[in-house]
Amino acid sequence: MGFRYAVLGAGRQGTACAYDLIKFGDADLVLLIDRSTEAAHRAAERVNQLLCTDKAQPRPLDIRDTHLLIQALAEVDACVSAVPYSLNLMITEAAIQARTNLCDLGGNTDVVRQQLSKDAAAKRAGISIIPDCGQVPGLGTTLMVYAMSLLDEPEEVYMWDGGLPQHPRPPFHYLATFHIAGLTNEFAEPAVLLRNGKPTLVPPLTELEEVEFPPPIGRVEAFITSGGVSTMPWTFEGRLKTIQNKTIRYPGHYAQLRAFYDLGLWRTDAVQVGDQKVVPRDLFHVLFEPLVTFPGDPDVVALRIRAAGRKDGRPASVIVEMMDFFDAETGFTAMERTTGWDAAIVAAMMARDQTPKGAVPVELAVPAGLFMHELARRGFEVTVRFE
Repeated sequence: MGFRYAVLGAGRQGTACAYDLIKFGDADLVLLIDRSTEAAHRAAERVNQLLCTDKAQPRPLDIRDTHLLIQALAEVDACVSAVPYSLNLMITEAAIQARTNLCDLGGNTDVVRQQLSKDAAAKRAGISIIPDCGQVPGLGTTLMVYAMSLLDEPEEVYMWDGGLPQHPRPPFHYLATFHIAGLTNEFAEPAVLLRNGKPTLVPPLTELEEVEFPPPIGRVEAFITSGGVSTMPWTFEGRLKTIQNKTIRYPGHYAQLRAFYDLGLWRTDAVQVGDQKVVPRDLFHVLFEPLVTFPGDPDVVALRIRAAGRKDGRPASVIVEMMDFFDAETGFTAMERTTGWDAAIVAAMMARDQTPKGAVPVELAVPAGLFMHELARRGFEVTVRFE
């Protein structure tokens, strides 16, 4: 007998998540819940066609109706939230009432810390609540934990990651592969990193450097953005010296982003424009998104983690790298695979009772060794080398 799952949000990552749960998560049923009837049916039909099944079922429902949400969650063993992060605290409270395991794609560290404050209630309900199970944080977080586990005494861990077009188009040489609001949140807000053993606030779009990745990426820019390591600085405070994440982009993109930031185009307070008030970030979304949206263009996701410390009594470092590409056979982008499939792996772990009860940060909740096994099952290639 298999498991019953729910996926909240029938968009890009939600659809990829439902596909993975049926293919690898021992699913008997996956409810694709979305307030758009059309989106829910379209996603379920696509998954069922790809896998020659009928296990993906549409469920049109506005999750902001908490009564209906609790009823739907009570039907399943585990749920993935693939909706905007602003809804995740409400969804967490509903999951606790429904006594249903929950993971989500994260996106905002302040919201995640509020979710983690529900630990005692989640334990009483006998469920796991694991935020931050997207690409980064999520996949990247667990790869960082895995890299640290390869050393006897880890002291520092660094990550460089990003999703990029395989064939960049001007003027921005970028391809939108996830929600635009999540993108600007990363660029506009400060990062909390671990430095000298203490959580430290670092401004976004700073500390620019150049990094070389294997083809087809090559030389890229890397710089500070928010949220990539989420709660790790508090989890490892006093235990590690450094935890850091930088986002990678093709050369020239950083200067464009910095100009938008300095101009104030990512402000969220309304400004007066003629006879009406306009939120600059909303205007930026409307103008920017069409210029980086190219349906069908292939993408690539790259992650590099470097953990440094000691092994066998000597200084050592380990490099863990992963690269994934658009899959023409299924039509899933690399970002959908590395985000939606990561969340599906964690949801299946929760359903199989392989994660701790309570509201637990992903860096403590997901068994790194088992996670690496699940990546290999899906054909993801991860390389490891010591220095």
